[in-house]
Amino acid sequence: MEKQNYLGIYISKRSATVICLGSQDQGRGAVKCFSVSVEDQQEQSPQKLADLIAKGCAERQLNSSDVAVALDCSMFMQHNVHSEFTDYKQIASTVRFDTEEALATDVTDIAIAFDITSTDQTGSNLTVFTAQRKILSDILLALQANNLDPVTIEPDAYCLSRFVSRRLSSQESEKTGTFYGMLSRRSGYFITFTDSQKAPVFRTFLIGASQNRAQLLTRQVPVTTALIKTDEPINHLEFFDSTASVNSQHLNETLGIEAKALNLAESADVDSQTLADCADPVEFAIAYGAALACLEKTQTVNFRNDFNPYQGKKLRLQKTLKLLSIAATVLLFTLGVYFQLPLFRTNKNRARLGEKLAEQYAAVMPGSKRAPSRASAVVKRLGGELRRIKDVKSGQLSASGEQSISAKLTQVLEALNECAAQTKLNIESISITGKDIRIIGDTSNSGNTLKLFKAINDRMEISSQEFGADRGRNKFSIAVIPKK
Repeated sequence: MEKQNYLGIYISKRSATVICLGSQDQGRGAVKCFSVSVEDQQEQSPQKLADLIAKGCAERQLNSSDVAVALDCSMFMQHNVHSEFTDYKQIASTVRFDTEEALATDVTDIAIAFDITSTDQTGSNLTVFTAQRKILSDILLALQANNLDPVTIEPDAYCLSRFVSRRLSSQESEKTGTFYGMLSRRSGYFITFTDSQKAPVFRTFLIGASQNRAQLLTRQVPVTTALIKTDEPINHLEFFDSTASVNSQHLNETLGIEAKALNLAESADVDSQTLADCADPVEFAIAYGAALACLEKTQTVNFRNDFNPYQGKKLRLQKTLKLLSIAATVLLFTLGVYFQLPLFRTNKNRARLGEKLAEQYAAVMPGSKRAPSRASAVVKRLGGELRRIKDVKSGQLSASGEQSISAKLTQVLEALNECAAQTKLNIESISITGKDIRIIGDTSNSGNTLKLFKAINDRMEISSQEFGADRGRNKFSIAVIPKK
């Protein structure tokens, strides 16, 4: 079975990081990634960035079945919103109104994504993300123009929390009260997992190029702890700094909690060269977390659900069904033609034989206008004509088809001779016409006359008869015709 590949793309205003994951667990160095950026700092065209992403994928032959996008934190805002419902579908249908009420602003041009952090008797506490629809639409259209239709467009912090949950906290038992701090070159992320929260809790902030990262971490840890409002004390910090300028020993002393530096290459099970191909290791982790959403088919915080739901699988299925329907139609047509060919040949041969038979029928049956359409009728007529010809040759019929006079007379004489002696027959006259033969004579009595009629009836048909007593004899006059 062919492996499926999944692309995770982290997108900011002028740069992007792309990672490719396979459908099976892969060894070190099997994951591929690269970064691209728009060189012109004044140009922030999503189309230009999407063209660079597509070009990079083509150069590295990264073919994917699904694409997931992580949106940089500078492109969205995060809010805490309360909903009166606990059912996900009810929350989804009302979250826009709840967000509009909480922000006290019009959200018509805003795309919304949300996650349920906790539920109680009063409803649900939500983490809501808002982004400008135009920005998302420009990114989406630019990617689609390059045959990259993302299944999800998620906040980068949420994708990073998925990476932390799957690749970092899985190395040890997930610790309650552990903070994960990630500092990229532009942004900072704090993530934690608590027993009281259904979803990961995180906070994002921008980092200036000249800021002291150690001081930033020292200051942001207690601030984030207060904002997150977790009941569990924060007693452990695992961090990663893209610039490698933060010392874990210094954080231990300053914060008074255990601080440990993370190794993202080891956590992601990739070699250092793969990680070096990306502009920023934290952006690599974000793109990795985005791709995990497609690989694991997990629930997502997806902006597309609000403004432009993903239709790719449905369209692919429709296209596949259409192709299968066309193929099935062609196959059935081909099979139909294949099985009909013998019938076509048979009908053609029958038509040829029918034409030949019609010619021969007309030659032997000159009186007929045309041969019957059914072969059985033709055979019957030819058989009747053959019998007629035989009768003509034997003298039983005239050439016109009627019984000959000699044959008629022969039958009459045979009948008379059969009973002449018994009936004491006298014949006065026998007259022959085209229609019948008339016989006039007498017998010794009426009983003998009836015997004579019976003998004649055995061979001919008496069409008319007259008889009666005359001077001691029984006189008769009959007309006979051939039997039909």
